[in-house]
Amino acid sequence: MSGQLQAQKVDLVKNEKEKKVEVSIDGKPFTSYFYPGEDVLKKAVLYPVMTAKGTLVTRGWPLDPRPGERVDHPHHVGIWLNYEDVNGNDYWNNSDAVDHAKRAYGTIVHTGITSVKSGKNKGELTVTADWVDKDRTLTLKETTTYVFSAKGDMRFIDRSTTLTAVIDAAMPDIKDGMYAIRVARELELPSNKPEIFTDAAGIATKVPVMNNTGITGNYRNSNGIEGEAVWAKRAIWCNLTGKIKDENISIAMIDHPKNVGYPSYWHARGYGLFAVNPLGQKAFSDGKEVLNFKLKKGESTTFRYRMVIASEHLSDSALNTIAADFGKTK
Repeated sequence: MSGQLQAQKVDLVKNEKEKKVEVSIDGKPFTSYFYPGEDVLKKAVLYPVMTAKGTLVTRGWPLDPRPGERVDHPHHVGIWLNYEDVNGNDYWNNSDAVDHAKRAYGTIVHTGITSVKSGKNKGELTVTADWVDKDRTLTLKETTTYVFSAKGDMRFIDRSTTLTAVIDAAMPDIKDGMYAIRVARELELPSNKPEIFTDAAGIATKVPVMNNTGITGNYRNSNGIEGEAVWAKRAIWCNLTGKIKDENISIAMIDHPKNVGYPSYWHARGYGLFAVNPLGQKAFSDGKEVLNFKLKKGESTTFRYRMVIASEHLSDSALNTIAADFGKTK
């Protein structure tokens, strides 16, 4: 956290042939903004994501499978932002692996790269997308700005996403959302029982018990709650720590005071889904709270999140400092 740390150059390079914008820090690959098109993914993502030491922290499957990985939830790819219900269309679970006859699925269509800026201390990328429903009706227009930066062995991604309603948009209270990362197998929490997770349409996904050798993950939130118990708890931040080979790793997500529902509920699962869902209050509070967020035609809302990927186990005090700093941003 020292202010004496040397500035690190952040380079963003457009690779139109591979449909990505590659992000490197001091010449080392960090991540890519990847927009391969609907035949591959139903939204653009940051993928893959690496630590300062070059270790992959995102799951490879289904795009680049690695031995021993889980093969559930094919829509969990890299880092993304979407939601399970917008005007009755499911943007979260959409993939070519699901039966589209069972439910209305929406798609987030990448529409352009507005700005690409490299810099000595940070790099900035602004992109646009259209949220279209099953009939291709435009519902929400998205503008997202990513700011990539680094301090020592910490990598930062600040995401600011503004959604503007083209028509009246209802985003009813539901479990699956909103900003998420699917992590590498080693960063999952050790499990001793198979589980089945069901979405709002009643479609079940089985998550089997697997060999726990080398599985090192543990969650801890800003209120000191640990393990799987962070699920359905409000917190300013949540930190996933673990180890891959001999490298200690933290992935922390931080909420912003201006976001709807702050401090948010966390949809963080032991099998590798690490998500924050500001709009899903009913599912997480056993019905005690209900949000049912809506945007009227022409209205906008902005979601702001900071993600930290560190080659160390970040302390509560370090994360409180980072969160306080992020809270001052617009």
